[in-house]
Amino acid sequence: MKQVWNDLLFAHWPVNEDELLPHIPQGLELQTWEGKPWITAAPFYLSHLRLRGIPSLPFASHFLELNVRTYVMRKSKPGIFFLNLEASSRLAVAGARTFAHLPYHFADMSAQYENDKTTIHYASMRKQTNTDDTIFSGAYKPVGTSSYQAQPGSLLHWLTERYCLYTLNSSGQILIGEIHHLPWPLQEAELRLDTNTLTNYHGFPLKSDPTLISYTKKLEVFFWPFQKF
Repeated sequence: MKQVWNDLLFAHWPVNEDELLPHIPQGLELQTWEGKPWITAAPFYLSHLRLRGIPSLPFASHFLELNVRTYVMRKSKPGIFFLNLEASSRLAVAGARTFAHLPYHFADMSAQYENDKTTIHYASMRKQTNTDDTIFSGAYKPVGTSSYQAQPGSLLHWLTERYCLYTLNSSGQILIGEIHHLPWPLQEAELRLDTNTLTNYHGFPLKSDPTLISYTKKLEVFFWPFQKF
C-alpha cells in the first residue's frame, strides 16, 4: 500500500513508564530514552492512498489523520505501537480496523490553512461514551524553508526513523507491518496548542506543551502486508 503524508507535525512528550506500561501488549518491550518512554502525536493530511495494483478508492484515498504512538521493540527490532489513530474517513477507519487490526476511530476533523498556506489550524474531536471526548486543537507551521535529517544517535532520530509497526490481531497475536520511506525531511516548527486530551482516556493526561516538535511538508510511504512476528 502507498500513502502520502502531507503537512505533518511531530509533537513529542516524555511520559512516566508506570502510566504507559499497562497499555503495552505482552510480547512487546517498551523502549526508553535516558530512562523515559515517549509519546508522539502526529496530525497530518493523508493523500494518494491505494493498494498495489488497484486505483485509489473514492472517499477513502484522501483524509485527515491523527495518530498517537509510542516506541517498542520485539526480538531486538525497534518499531512503533499506536495507542490510537483517528481519521476523518469512515471507510478508511473500517478498512484499517478490519484488515490491518489497527485501533482507528472516526473523528470530526478539520484543517484550515492561512498565511499563504504555511499555518495549519488543525482540530480533531472524537466523541466517546462514559469518558471525556478526545480532542486535539491548535495551529502549527514550519519555520523557514530548509529541511534537515535527524542525526543518528540523537533523540529525534530515535523517535522518527523507525521502519515497522506492531499491532495485535483478533486472537491477540502480535503482527508486524514493515514500512519504507526516505529519511524524514524535517523542518523546525512552531505550535500553539489549544486543547489536548488525546491520552486522557488512557489515564495519563499530557498536561504540558510537547518537549520536541518538527514539521514535514511531504513524505511518500509504502507499507507491506502485516505478518505474524
